[in-house]
Amino acid sequence: MNKITIVTDSTSDLPENVCKGYDLIVVPLSVVFKDKIYVDNGIDIKPENFYKMIEDSSEMPQASQPTPGNFIKVYNSLVNQGKEIISIHISRKLSGTLNSAEIAARQFQEKNIEVLDSEVVHMSCGFMALKAAKIADKGSTKNEIINEIVDFRKKINSFFLPKSLDNLIKGGRINKIKGKLANLLEIKPILTLKDGEISLYKNSRSWKLAKREVLDSMESWVKGEGKLTVSIGDVASKEEADEMEKQVRERFNPAQIIRTNIGIVVGSHLGIGGLGITFFEE
Repeated sequence: MNKITIVTDSTSDLPENVCKGYDLIVVPLSVVFKDKIYVDNGIDIKPENFYKMIEDSSEMPQASQPTPGNFIKVYNSLVNQGKEIISIHISRKLSGTLNSAEIAARQFQEKNIEVLDSEVVHMSCGFMALKAAKIADKGSTKNEIINEIVDFRKKINSFFLPKSLDNLIKGGRINKIKGKLANLLEIKPILTLKDGEISLYKNSRSWKLAKREVLDSMESWVKGEGKLTVSIGDVASKEEADEMEKQVRERFNPAQIIRTNIGIVVGSHLGIGGLGITFFEE
């Protein structure tokens, strides 16, 4: 039996069918909207229903990380089964989730619990957790898994495409005046992950052009030296994701494409129609 369990959080947006069969547990974050708490598990509320609810509101949902108590409950159950734990979570710079996990882990000082800052979010974190679970399944030690995961993180690239700037403006991620001007000019930012934070990769003059520029950028980074895996996440926008999948298949013929729904924590910022494209070669 595998002695190591991987724990991650719901901002990894890992599809259930992809991680099924692996010793991997997802701890959900929550979102507070109009004094009501919604758990980011795809069950408490369907993401598409949540996005429709907030679309016409001037109020921005607030993400709420799991409490140390949430993690203690998960860790305690695993420790009682004789498990070692590697807990891989959203970047410390983007959420307090990692802090909660660290506080919880300190309650088990004599047990083998390692908390790891992925320094990323969405499927970049998801791919790290999944990779760790696959390595653990082969019987590798905790240190071997961590060393390989830290190296693997360097291979992962990601882009985020908000179709509208409205939620980024409401959430204070973009200055309101600059954001409205960008909307008037139809400027579409292409975002990426850098130093543990979401950062601007470049601006594009239209939605169509932004999608094309993401593919062009992927082409400059894909070396063809290994099997290419691509994930395409969408915020209640299956048709947009379908089109992106078609383009990715035609241009790169990847070994694997994984489709995922972007959960309500990440999706609240991207807004309806937003896309997340994550890829690596191995």
